[in-house]
Amino acid sequence: MADHSTKASAPIYTTKYKPHPTEKMQAAQWMGTKSVKIADVPKPTITAPKDAIVRVTHCCICGSDLHMYGGEMNMAMQPGDILGHEAIGYIQDVGPEVQNFQAGDRVIILPVIACGECFYCQKKEYSLCDRTNPSEAMDSLYGHRLSGIFGYSHLTGGYSGDQAEFCRVPNADIVLIKCPEDMAAKKALALADVTDTAWHGVELAEVSEGDVVGKLSKEIRGAKKVYAIDKDPHRLKIAESHGMIAVDASKVKADDYILSLEPHGLDRAIEASGFRSTDSAAHKAMRATGLEGDSADTVAEVIKATRKGGNVALIGDFFFNTNMFPIGMLMEKTITLRGGQLFAQKQYFPFLMDLVKQGKYDPSFVFTKVDNFENIPQEYDMQFHQKVDGGLKSIMVTPYGRQLDQPL
Repeated sequence: MADHSTKASAPIYTTKYKPHPTEKMQAAQWMGTKSVKIADVPKPTITAPKDAIVRVTHCCICGSDLHMYGGEMNMAMQPGDILGHEAIGYIQDVGPEVQNFQAGDRVIILPVIACGECFYCQKKEYSLCDRTNPSEAMDSLYGHRLSGIFGYSHLTGGYSGDQAEFCRVPNADIVLIKCPEDMAAKKALALADVTDTAWHGVELAEVSEGDVVGKLSKEIRGAKKVYAIDKDPHRLKIAESHGMIAVDASKVKADDYILSLEPHGLDRAIEASGFRSTDSAAHKAMRATGLEGDSADTVAEVIKATRKGGNVALIGDFFFNTNMFPIGMLMEKTITLRGGQLFAQKQYFPFLMDLVKQGKYDPSFVFTKVDNFENIPQEYDMQFHQKVDGGLKSIMVTPYGRQLDQPL
């Protein structure tokens, strides 16, 4: 019988890096609600035999980082926490048990920290790893611990993130992906998280050829028709440029509008905005007064717009609890609802890497602005208020990245 216990008997990996006694680096530190600063902190060193130290060239802000920035995760944060879980760079040093990498390798740092050995890692469900997250709060909240994640609160282990000049990467053979030297930085960085998460969404939703889908690129999975629902005009234009049907949720009620065009409903739907998205006055009031942690507005609309017997995937983060969840509609329509953090390691690579190398998919469109790493505090403010030039994400270049002057 497989051993898949998740409690204290499972080994827990060291979450804090061992600081260098003298050398410093710059890093983006969380200091409180809507407060991020760039500060000098000790440079990390090898802490465990499977560690690697990566010198970061490029990083970016994930939409889920804004949960910490906006204050929703304050109970799981500590001032000085280093943020970030999307970065690329070069290995500076490796521990004695790292087998697949060496100093000088160009790498992509994946967000999820997995052990590679437990019941879930053996099933390639890496974000469910038993062993890399010591958070007793998550154990109490969910009944189990999930994997550790870089720079993503103490609920996911309190690991220092990679919005920094250097990053300690535990279990490097599992957490790093080799990156071709000639791959443009935007393409490589987009493979760290955003492309993998999008693919995770289509996997969870079981998108197949000929489906009518909400919130998905269609070129790879063969969807017949794709609706992109958003409120930002820049993002809607980008969606249209990729052959999607743009639905402006600031002008129409998305579920009713889609059903007016697709009476059958969506075959598959992907919710990618998460718990911060509120449309109704009721959910805005409940979140403002602490009566709920997450809003069900977008999820309810997605379920309503999905056909009977269809699939819904949640890849926008939800953490806590919500009210007025349409459980009756979900059950009576026989809809399959799935969610979870991405299973990036080895399950989606080398497939996604090969798509990009062969020119079949170019994920670099997600970056509509280039900025210096030192401007991360301003970039957090702009992304939080949806004021990034071009409407999507900024790619930040570290001093080392600027020194190398690699093609973007």
